[in-house]
Amino acid sequence: MKAFRIGVAFLLSAVLLTLVTTTAQAKRVYDPIKKEWYDTDDVKTNSRGGSKVKRQEVAYETKLGKGTIVVETSERRLYFVLGNGRAIRYGVGVGREGFQWSGTNRISRKAEWPGWTPPPAMRKRVPGLPAYMPGGPKNPLGARALYIGSTLYRLHGTSEPWTIGQAVSSGCIRLVNSDIIDLYERAKVGAKVIVRR
Repeated sequence: MKAFRIGVAFLLSAVLLTLVTTTAQAKRVYDPIKKEWYDTDDVKTNSRGGSKVKRQEVAYETKLGKGTIVVETSERRLYFVLGNGRAIRYGVGVGREGFQWSGTNRISRKAEWPGWTPPPAMRKRVPGLPAYMPGGPKNPLGARALYIGSTLYRLHGTSEPWTIGQAVSSGCIRLVNSDIIDLYERAKVGAKVIVRR
Protein backbone atom coordinates (compact mmCIF):
# COMPACT_ATOMS: atom_id res chain seq x y z
CA MET A 1 0.00 0.00 0.00
CA LYS A 2 2.87 2.35 0.83
CA ALA A 3 4.43 1.66 -2.58
CA PHE A 4 1.08 2.45 -4.22
CA ARG A 5 0.86 5.82 -2.42
CA ILE A 6 4.42 6.68 -3.40
CA GLY A 7 3.62 5.80 -7.03
CA VAL A 8 0.51 7.99 -7.02
CA ALA A 9 2.40 10.87 -5.40
CA PHE A 10 5.17 10.55 -8.02
CA LEU A 11 2.61 10.56 -10.84
CA LEU A 12 0.84 13.67 -9.46
CA SER A 13 4.18 15.45 -9.07
CA ALA A 14 5.07 14.68 -12.69
CA VAL A 15 1.71 16.00 -13.93
CA LEU A 16 2.05 19.18 -11.83
CA LEU A 17 5.61 19.75 -13.08
CA THR A 18 4.44 19.36 -16.69
CA LEU A 19 1.62 21.89 -16.15
CA VAL A 20 3.95 24.42 -14.53
CA THR A 21 6.57 24.00 -17.29
CA THR A 22 3.96 24.32 -20.03
CA THR A 23 2.50 27.45 -18.42
CA ALA A 24 5.94 29.01 -18.03
CA GLN A 25 6.63 28.43 -21.73
CA ALA A 26 3.31 29.84 -22.96
CA LYS A 27 3.68 31.77 -26.20
CA ARG A 28 2.74 35.43 -26.08
CA VAL A 29 0.93 37.22 -28.89
CA TYR A 30 0.26 40.92 -29.41
CA ASP A 31 -3.26 42.31 -29.87
CA PRO A 32 -2.80 45.59 -31.82
CA ILE A 33 -6.37 46.70 -31.14
CA LYS A 34 -6.04 46.61 -27.35
CA LYS A 35 -2.24 47.15 -27.49
CA GLU A 36 -1.70 44.30 -25.05
CA TRP A 37 0.26 41.05 -24.99
CA TYR A 38 -1.60 37.80 -24.27
CA ASP A 39 -0.51 34.29 -23.39
CA THR A 40 -1.83 31.79 -25.93
CA ASP A 41 -3.51 29.96 -23.04
CA ASP A 42 -5.56 33.12 -22.38
CA VAL A 43 -6.39 33.39 -26.09
CA LYS A 44 -7.70 29.82 -26.21
CA THR A 45 -10.10 30.43 -23.36
CA ASN A 46 -11.37 33.87 -24.33
CA SER A 47 -14.26 34.64 -26.66
CA ARG A 48 -12.11 35.53 -29.69
CA GLY A 49 -11.26 31.96 -30.71
CA GLY A 50 -10.23 31.18 -34.30
CA SER A 51 -11.40 32.48 -37.65
CA LYS A 52 -15.01 31.80 -38.57
CA VAL A 53 -14.34 32.67 -42.24
CA LYS A 54 -14.05 29.51 -44.33
CA ARG A 55 -12.19 29.13 -47.63
CA GLN A 56 -14.48 28.18 -50.51
CA GLU A 57 -14.81 28.18 -54.29
CA VAL A 58 -17.32 30.82 -55.43
CA ALA A 59 -18.76 32.39 -58.59
CA TYR A 60 -16.55 35.33 -59.60
CA GLU A 61 -17.15 37.06 -62.92
CA THR A 62 -14.05 38.98 -64.02
CA LYS A 63 -11.89 39.69 -67.04
CA LEU A 64 -8.77 39.27 -64.89
CA GLY A 65 -6.48 36.41 -65.85
CA LYS A 66 -6.31 33.06 -64.11
CA GLY A 67 -3.97 33.21 -61.12
CA THR A 68 -4.66 36.89 -60.32
CA ILE A 69 -5.05 37.71 -56.62
CA VAL A 70 -7.64 40.34 -55.70
CA VAL A 71 -7.91 41.70 -52.16
CA GLU A 72 -11.20 43.44 -51.40
CA THR A 73 -10.23 45.37 -48.28
CA SER A 74 -13.77 46.52 -47.44
CA GLU A 75 -15.06 42.92 -47.67
CA ARG A 76 -12.08 41.48 -45.74
CA ARG A 77 -11.82 38.88 -48.51
CA LEU A 78 -9.16 37.72 -50.97
CA TYR A 79 -10.06 36.11 -54.30
CA PHE A 80 -7.73 33.84 -56.25
CA VAL A 81 -9.03 33.84 -59.83
CA LEU A 82 -9.52 30.32 -61.24
CA GLY A 83 -11.01 31.45 -64.56
CA ASN A 84 -14.33 30.41 -66.14
CA GLY A 85 -16.23 32.65 -63.73
CA ARG A 86 -14.85 30.99 -60.56
CA ALA A 87 -12.46 31.94 -57.76
CA ILE A 88 -11.28 30.67 -54.39
CA ARG A 89 -12.42 33.09 -51.67
CA TYR A 90 -10.41 33.44 -48.47
CA GLY A 91 -11.08 35.49 -45.34
CA VAL A 92 -8.31 37.98 -44.55
CA GLY A 93 -7.23 40.46 -41.94
CA VAL A 94 -6.30 43.84 -43.43
CA GLY A 95 -4.56 47.05 -42.44
CA ARG A 96 -6.16 49.01 -39.65
CA GLU A 97 -7.21 52.66 -40.03
CA GLY A 98 -4.28 54.70 -41.32
CA PHE A 99 -2.46 51.59 -42.62
CA GLN A 100 -4.76 50.53 -45.45
CA TRP A 101 -3.52 50.88 -48.99
CA SER A 102 -4.51 49.99 -52.53
CA GLY A 103 -2.74 49.36 -55.80
CA THR A 104 -1.54 46.78 -58.29
CA ASN A 105 1.73 44.88 -58.05
CA ARG A 106 3.12 41.37 -58.48
CA ILE A 107 4.28 38.53 -56.24
CA SER A 108 8.05 38.95 -56.18
CA ARG A 109 8.98 36.10 -53.84
CA LYS A 110 7.53 33.22 -51.85
CA ALA A 111 8.84 31.85 -48.55
CA GLU A 112 8.00 28.96 -46.24
CA TRP A 113 8.12 29.74 -42.51
CA PRO A 114 9.66 33.16 -43.21
CA GLY A 115 11.77 35.10 -40.74
CA TRP A 116 10.52 38.54 -39.79
CA THR A 117 12.40 41.82 -39.40
CA PRO A 118 9.93 44.40 -38.02
CA PRO A 119 10.48 47.83 -39.64
CA PRO A 120 11.92 50.51 -37.30
CA ALA A 121 8.61 52.45 -37.34
CA MET A 122 6.76 49.36 -36.11
CA ARG A 123 9.30 48.75 -33.37
CA LYS A 124 8.69 52.31 -32.19
CA ARG A 125 4.91 51.76 -32.11
CA VAL A 126 5.12 48.35 -30.42
CA PRO A 127 7.76 48.33 -27.68
CA GLY A 128 9.27 44.93 -27.01
CA LEU A 129 9.35 43.69 -30.61
CA PRO A 130 12.61 41.94 -31.45
CA ALA A 131 14.92 43.25 -34.18
CA TYR A 132 14.51 39.90 -35.92
CA MET A 133 12.39 36.81 -35.34
CA PRO A 134 13.30 33.51 -37.03
CA GLY A 135 10.61 31.61 -38.91
CA GLY A 136 8.49 29.09 -37.03
CA PRO A 137 5.11 28.64 -35.31
CA LYS A 138 5.70 31.62 -32.99
CA ASN A 139 6.47 34.00 -35.88
CA PRO A 140 3.67 36.50 -36.70
CA LEU A 141 4.15 35.85 -40.45
CA GLY A 142 2.92 32.31 -39.98
CA ALA A 143 3.55 29.33 -42.21
CA ARG A 144 4.03 31.09 -45.57
CA ALA A 145 4.53 34.54 -47.07
CA LEU A 146 4.00 35.94 -50.55
CA TYR A 147 6.01 39.15 -50.93
CA ILE A 148 4.37 41.97 -52.90
CA GLY A 149 6.87 43.64 -55.24
CA SER A 150 9.48 45.72 -53.44
CA THR A 151 6.96 46.96 -50.87
CA LEU A 152 7.07 46.14 -47.17
CA TYR A 153 3.73 44.34 -47.58
CA ARG A 154 3.06 40.62 -47.77
CA LEU A 155 0.25 38.14 -47.94
CA HIS A 156 1.10 35.92 -44.98
CA GLY A 157 -0.15 33.52 -42.35
CA THR A 158 -0.86 34.45 -38.77
CA SER A 159 -0.57 33.09 -35.25
CA GLU A 160 -3.66 35.18 -34.39
CA PRO A 161 -6.54 33.51 -36.30
CA TRP A 162 -9.19 35.53 -34.44
CA THR A 163 -8.04 38.65 -36.38
CA ILE A 164 -9.30 37.30 -39.73
CA GLY A 165 -12.15 39.47 -40.96
CA GLN A 166 -10.83 42.51 -39.07
CA ALA A 167 -8.72 45.58 -39.83
CA VAL A 168 -5.80 45.10 -37.44
CA SER A 169 -2.49 44.85 -39.31
CA SER A 170 0.12 47.44 -40.26
CA GLY A 171 -0.76 46.97 -43.93
CA CYS A 172 -0.03 43.31 -44.62
CA ILE A 173 -2.83 40.98 -45.62
CA ARG A 174 -3.06 38.02 -43.25
CA LEU A 175 -4.73 34.63 -43.67
CA VAL A 176 -5.01 31.66 -41.32
CA ASN A 177 -2.08 29.30 -41.80
CA SER A 178 -4.11 26.61 -43.58
CA ASP A 179 -5.33 29.23 -46.10
CA ILE A 180 -1.94 30.81 -46.77
CA ILE A 181 -0.52 27.32 -47.38
CA ASP A 182 -3.31 26.68 -49.88
CA LEU A 183 -2.76 30.05 -51.60
CA TYR A 184 1.02 29.54 -51.59
CA GLU A 185 0.59 26.29 -53.53
CA ARG A 186 -1.69 27.98 -56.10
CA ALA A 187 0.02 31.36 -56.61
CA LYS A 188 3.07 31.79 -58.80
CA VAL A 189 5.90 34.29 -58.50
CA GLY A 190 4.98 37.06 -60.94
CA ALA A 191 1.24 36.72 -60.32
CA LYS A 192 -0.67 39.99 -60.35
CA VAL A 193 -1.93 41.28 -56.98
CA ILE A 194 -4.69 43.89 -56.91
CA VAL A 195 -5.59 45.46 -53.56
CA ARG A 196 -8.82 47.47 -53.57
CA ARG A 197 -10.18 49.65 -50.80
